[in-house]
Amino acid sequence: MFEEQVQLRIPGPTPVPPRVMRAAAKPIVNHRGAVFRELYREVTEQLRQIFQTSGDVALITGSGTAAMEAAVANLVSPGEKVLVLCGGKFGERWAEIARAFGARVVEWRYDWRQGAEPEELAARLAAEPDVVAVFATHNESSTGVMNDIRALSAARRVASTGRRPLLVVDSVSALGGAPLAMDEWEVDAVVSGSQKCLMVPPGLSLVALGPQAAARLEETRNHRYYLDLRAYRKAAAKGEGPYTPAVSLVHALQEALSMLAEEGLEKAYARHRLMRDMIRAGVKALGLPLFTGERWASPTVTAVAGPEGLDVEAFRRLVRQQFGVELAGGQGELSGRIFRIGHMGYAGPLDMISALAAIEQGLAKMGYPVQLGSGVAAAQEVWSRWG
Repeated sequence: MFEEQVQLRIPGPTPVPPRVMRAAAKPIVNHRGAVFRELYREVTEQLRQIFQTSGDVALITGSGTAAMEAAVANLVSPGEKVLVLCGGKFGERWAEIARAFGARVVEWRYDWRQGAEPEELAARLAAEPDVVAVFATHNESSTGVMNDIRALSAARRVASTGRRPLLVVDSVSALGGAPLAMDEWEVDAVVSGSQKCLMVPPGLSLVALGPQAAARLEETRNHRYYLDLRAYRKAAAKGEGPYTPAVSLVHALQEALSMLAEEGLEKAYARHRLMRDMIRAGVKALGLPLFTGERWASPTVTAVAGPEGLDVEAFRRLVRQQFGVELAGGQGELSGRIFRIGHMGYAGPLDMISALAAIEQGLAKMGYPVQLGSGVAAAQEVWSRWG
C-alpha cells in the first residue's frame, strides 16, 4: 500500500520535486527549433550561475560518469602524466578512466575517513613537475568526505613552477548543495550530474570549462566523438547540442534551476549544512560511530560506521521494508561496513527527523541498545537553534 511513499535517503538519485516532474512532462519540441534554442540558452546561463563561472557549460545526455569521461578524453593526451586524488570510490573512478584513455596515472591514496591535505598536494606536485592535470573529487559520496577544493587549488598554484596543471573536479554529488566558486577559485573544469543536488531525474551530465581547459581542447590528441567537447562548444553557440539531447530532462533542469534561484544559492547551501548537522547530532546521540570527523563532514551525505554486532545490510533492509526509508550501503572496500544517509537536493529538516526516527526503530528491531527518541531529540535541538 505504501510502496510509493519510500523516502530516498541515498546520495542519488534524489527525490524529484513535483514542479520538476511536471516540467519533464511538457510536450516534446524540435531540438533544432527556436523554442528549444531559447530553452538551451536559458539553461546554460542558469548553470553558469550554479558553477559560478563565465565559461562554457556542456549538457551531455548520460550519467555523471559520462561527464567524467568527457573531461579526461578532452583534457589529457595518451602518455601524459596526471595526479589523481584517491580518497574513495569516485576518486578511484577518475584513475580508472584516465588509464582507459592512456594517461600515466599517479595515484595519491589517503585515508578514506578524511580529505586531501593541500600541503601534501603542493609537495606531490613539486616532486612531479610534469603532471598536466590534477583530478579531484569535491564530495566523495562513498565516504561522506568533502574536500577543500579552494585550498587544493591554491596549493596547486603555489607548487607550479612552469605551466600550471589543470585542476579537474568531480562535483557530481555537491554542485548546488555546497559552494564551488569555479572562477574565483581558479578551478579549470568541473563535472556534475542532474540527479543529486540539482533535483532532476538521472540522465544529464554537465561539464564546465575555464579558459585554460577550453584551450586544451584543441591540443589534446585523444580519440573522441560523442564526448568531443569541441562539438558541444560549437553547437552551443547556436543554442543547441551537437546530437539529440534529452529534451524532457532539459525542461526539468530549467525548472529545478529556477527553484534554486528562488531559494537562493546561499540559502540552499545553508539548508544542506543544517541537514548535515541534524543527522550528525542524531547519529551521535544514538551512540553510532560517524565515519569521518567534523573537518571533512559533507553537507550532502553522512556515512555511519556499523557498530560491533550490527549486520549493516540486514539493518538497511529492515529500515526500508518496515519503515519506508531507503539508506545507502557502503561501496568497494566499505561494503557491509557502513551505511550512508543522503541529505541532498529536494529535502529539508523534517525529512531528517523522519529518517532518524526510522533508524531508531530499525536499531531497536535489530536488538541494538537504543533509547527511542534520543536521536530525533538531538536533531530537533540543532534545528531549533539554527539561524
